[in-house]
Amino acid sequence: MTHPKLLEITERVKARSKDSRKAYMARIEAMRADGRPRPRLSCGNLAHAIAACSETEKAQLAAENGMANIGIVSAYNDMLSAHQPYHAKLDDMKKYIVEAGAVSQMAGGTPAMCDGVTQGQNGMELSLFSRDVIALSTAVAMTHNVFDGGMLFGICDKIVPGLLMGALSFGHLPFVFVPAGPMPTGISNSEKVKVRQQYVTGEVGRAELLQSESRAYHSPGTCTFYGTANSNQMMLEMMGLQLPGSSFVNPTDPLRDALDRASARTMVSLAAPDRNVGLADMVTAESILNGAIGLLATGGSTNHTIHIVAIAERAGIQVTWQDFADLSEIIPLLARVYPNGLADVNAFHAAGGTPFIIRELLGAGLLHGDIETILGKGLQPFGQMPSLEGDSAVWHDPDADAADPMIVRGASDPFQATGGLALLKGPLGQAVMKTSAVKPEHRTVEAPALVFQNQDEMMEAYKDGKLERDFVAVIRFQGPRANGMPELHKLTPSLGVLQDKGFKVALVTDGRMSGASGKVPAAIHVSPEAAMGGLIAKIEDGDMIRVDPEAGLLDVMVDKATLEARPAFVSTPELQTYGRDLFAVMRNTVSTADQGGSVF
Repeated sequence: MTHPKLLEITERVKARSKDSRKAYMARIEAMRADGRPRPRLSCGNLAHAIAACSETEKAQLAAENGMANIGIVSAYNDMLSAHQPYHAKLDDMKKYIVEAGAVSQMAGGTPAMCDGVTQGQNGMELSLFSRDVIALSTAVAMTHNVFDGGMLFGICDKIVPGLLMGALSFGHLPFVFVPAGPMPTGISNSEKVKVRQQYVTGEVGRAELLQSESRAYHSPGTCTFYGTANSNQMMLEMMGLQLPGSSFVNPTDPLRDALDRASARTMVSLAAPDRNVGLADMVTAESILNGAIGLLATGGSTNHTIHIVAIAERAGIQVTWQDFADLSEIIPLLARVYPNGLADVNAFHAAGGTPFIIRELLGAGLLHGDIETILGKGLQPFGQMPSLEGDSAVWHDPDADAADPMIVRGASDPFQATGGLALLKGPLGQAVMKTSAVKPEHRTVEAPALVFQNQDEMMEAYKDGKLERDFVAVIRFQGPRANGMPELHKLTPSLGVLQDKGFKVALVTDGRMSGASGKVPAAIHVSPEAAMGGLIAKIEDGDMIRVDPEAGLLDVMVDKATLEARPAFVSTPELQTYGRDLFAVMRNTVSTADQGGSVF
């Protein structure tokens, strides 16, 4: 039986979304009513679309009741290790689709940034906006209107949300996501963190740090920590948009190829003329909330408090941070994966992975099990794990008990009774905090503010020895409107060193800290941001701030009238180099973080 609180939250979301969902579905039904696309093309249209196909494919696509044509949208590049396998996968997938009884074409490509490369660099200011660019480029790829369905090749941070947002504009069609899998495990995450902190304190140099990082990130495949990329993969399984248990199979594992074949068969089945189920029927209030529940139950990336809101909006569904907070009260934390534990995603998968979590949540009535998925009605099959039999993927129930209770646990014995994220509110507005990675004794901090306009200012203060004290670092003008909301992940090692020395430290910012948010309490995504009139622009050094996720409080101990009467600090615009000048129109129109940080 579904938990009554989950039902209550779901009905609230549906009521709030009644008009916007109706308008979205009206667009979908209008496209659905047009029927299959190719018969409506002129001969010139169709000739252009199939000119590069083989003669056999041309005959199949030109026939009045011809085979389904599957459009592939790929975020391939070989600078991004997670996406490097998509180069070979394109030709393999086209072959598998033919074997399954259809034809496929590469519909278009999307850009794919690696946030690991741009962390702390100027390019990070384009990262969040790249999500909406990916949505636009997905729409451009699919708008040729010669396809009966789509396969989406993408894994990492902004890429999966962008692909999904773009595909939702073609929600009358079915879509299947195809993962490529994580790289094999390198050095342990604890060793990686240790060397990073040693570098910050000067104990090791750049050569030693690079050697350590290269042992962590060492081959094709997704990074193995549980950041935004791997949270994306979990979310897709929770929503029924990617094959069960397919997310965390390494690129070179023979099972990976078998899963690709199964994805092709699934896609061709969904695109059959007698099927009329599209992405819009799968992305509903229930499936969106399933994605949020998975985030809470696994301690996933804080970036998804932005992405899930933006994805939902593209489907006419209005989700708020309060919905996340209310869900967190009933959703237990069932996974400990770095940075909220020592295990990486390979160990998580070996311990039962996402299928184990889905099975436990379904059994506890904490997921919507009756949603439409790529495998048909019902989420139950997504509680199964794939394995290889011959050259085929087969699915089976995971072990009754978790293989490693230090990594995953059942709903009756969770790591903590509530989810891994908290909503904080106060005079500055609202913010989110990833609590699952922060020890309980470090979560609440009350200390004077030290204000910085960017992360480089704080790093200079650290190097100058000015931060050997209790403090709350306030880093502002880092929101979408100010500079595109870059992640501030490079602050984590220095703050971690100070915490280890016994100082009470916390971070408050209108920027992001990423899926790699660590052991220091960080109230992030403060909305409204400084550049949009947020009171965070009026904080001064020495103001006492209390960060308290247990009470849901972000308090500034300054009289509200005094705070409002202060003049706001005005940030000096930075020279817009490295392509940032091209994105001014997006900075000027973007919504607040709590509304999805989107230009749509």
